Amino acid sequence: MSTDAIVLLRDDHKAIRKLFREFGKTGSEAAKGRVVDKIIEALTVHTYLENECMYPEVRKLVPELEEDILQSFEEHHVADLLAAELATMKPEDEHFTAKATVLIENVDHHIDEEENEWFPTVRERLGRKQLQELGARMQELRKKAPTSPAQPSALKKAVDAVLA
Repeated sequence: MSTDAIVLLRDDHKAIRKLFREFGKTGSEAAKGRVVDKIIEALTVHTYLENECMYPEVRKLVPELEEDILQSFEEHHVADLLAAELATMKPEDEHFTAKATVLIENVDHHIDEEENEWFPTVRERLGRKQLQELGARMQELRKKAPTSPAQPSALKKAVDAVLA
């Protein structure tokens, strides 16, 4: 398995998008609830890795991407809010499917921006060795990453560090 940070993040993106497709094909409320639980867990882990490891390093090592990183932190914030709200809802709640759909649309857009707009620049600027080191750190962080919005989140700490 590769430890390249971008490969790891793209693998996460593929798994998350697979869950999005599964949600779109799911008919029953109970099944939608189970898929949304999986989406929330996958997004919580993924955003933790990006917020704690990838974004701070890219911001430091590739300063021309600072605005992209700041926007990504904000997009994660929106996703975290929606995920936290969904985690407290029942699938039969009137706004459940609509809220899940908005979360999916926002995250899908975010993934496109990362993969198409700034991952190529990061790969070019950091090179193979740095991306493998970064990926190895991400794999270690994954072991202790929160899996639920109810768990303490490092987002506020990460955003505060960016704004400091």
